[in-house]
Amino acid sequence: MIFGMTTLTFAHTLISLIGILSGLVVLIGMFGSKLSAGWTATFLATTIATSVTGFLFFPFDHLLPSHMVAILSLVILAIALYALYSRKLAGAFRSIYVITAVMALYLNVFVLVAQLFAKVPALKAMAPTQAEPPFAIAQGIVLVLFLLLGWKALKKFHPAIAGRF
Repeated sequence: MIFGMTTLTFAHTLISLIGILSGLVVLIGMFGSKLSAGWTATFLATTIATSVTGFLFFPFDHLLPSHMVAILSLVILAIALYALYSRKLAGAFRSIYVITAVMALYLNVFVLVAQLFAKVPALKAMAPTQAEPPFAIAQGIVLVLFLLLGWKALKKFHPAIAGRF
């Protein structure tokens, strides 16, 4: 056990955090019309791995909200991959990529907030069932923040290499 977590839970958590951090680097790059192949590949790969390891590492007998988020994330990521690698950000695919990449990052952060409220004693005390106002307020702030960041990325991201990635 590492920090009270099993090795698989720790690996899943580490992959998720790498996905979030690399996603933030990619998002910040979008504000300057920068597309880093390395950071982008890391973000997309670890975000996919986050959803996949959630299914592989944690057995389940019925569909939970976390599974629905993972499925949604995988669908969104498939669209992002298509827009970036197959359509090379040409035309409307630049916007489609930005929207799906930001949505995938948002979903990772959404789950992070949910996990913090589930695992951090002070947060769990404020929202033990995650149906209480503090949880809703925190998630609402995250949603508004990502809507604003996504809008800014959509306006600013016009990489010179569109169509050649």
